[in-house]
Order: sequence, then C-alpha cells, then structure tokens
Amino acid sequence: MVRRFGSVIKVKPDGLASYKAYHANPLPGVNEMIKECHLKNYSIYSRGDYLFSYFEYDGDDYDADMEKMAADPATQRWWDVVKPLMQPLEDRAEGEFWSDMEEIYHLD
Repeated sequence: MVRRFGSVIKVKPDGLASYKAYHANPLPGVNEMIKECHLKNYSIYSRGDYLFSYFEYDGDDYDADMEKMAADPATQRWWDVVKPLMQPLEDRAEGEFWSDMEEIYHLD
C-alpha cells in the first residue's frame, strides 16, 4: 500500500536561491538514500517564502526507513547544508521540522 505525505515549511528570505541551487545538484548519495528508503515521486515546490513537499512511501516500515535515512552520513551532511536555509512553522507539532499536512482529497 502506498502512503502519501505532504508537508510545509518556510524558507528564510535570503535562503531560497541557495535552496534551489542545492536541489539542482544534490550532494552524492542523497537521492540514492531517498530511493533506498522507499520514497517515490518526491517533489518540492515553492511559493513566496513557503516550501511544500510531496512524496509517496511504498515500503513496509516507515519509521525504520526514516531512522535509516537520518543515520546516513550523506543525508546528515545534506541536512547540515539545507536546514539553515529553512524556518519551521511556529504552529508545528513537537519534534517536527517540516510540518505535516492533512490530506483531504486524492484522485488517482
């Protein structure tokens, strides 16, 4: 079964150009780990100072795959580069960086 995820975060006013540039050429190993952790159709969009991400998960253990990704050295280096460009939302849930969104409609 495929699970769909949407999330949102703000990008700092001076960070969008750098954020776009980094994503035009991700660090080696980052895309490979995303795929290895069963994330598909991963997209990030921007509007003003907001970023919206969407991906589908087709694995069997989401929490374990996210822990695997978080422990990956290439992913950690990537986050060290891109996280300072973002500003989590004030109303985010405890422990969130990107804020999860509720899916209210889907059509295949």
